[in-house]
Amino acid sequence: MKDYILLMHDDGRQGAETDAQWEAYFDALHARGAFQGGSAIGNGVSMRKEGVPRPPCLHLTGYIRVTAADLESARELVVGNPVYEAGGTVEVRDLPED
Repeated sequence: MKDYILLMHDDGRQGAETDAQWEAYFDALHARGAFQGGSAIGNGVSMRKEGVPRPPCLHLTGYIRVTAADLESARELVVGNPVYEAGGTVEVRDLPED
């Protein structure tokens, strides 16, 4: 199994996701043994040792870490995600092993 991160954007129908939808989605991920953690993402800053940093990505609102056999299996885990189901964007990114 490989690790992936799902990054939720704020471009869906705002407020369309409910606590019940999130609970059902997390229950489904747990039932598949895929859920590894996650959190909402709040405000922050971008830092750079030298020069001007790029601005923080304010459109990212949360992340979920999952395990899956491959990228296609990780993509299947997006179905049911309240942001995705509300028309928003969910990025699926590989978390490579060091």
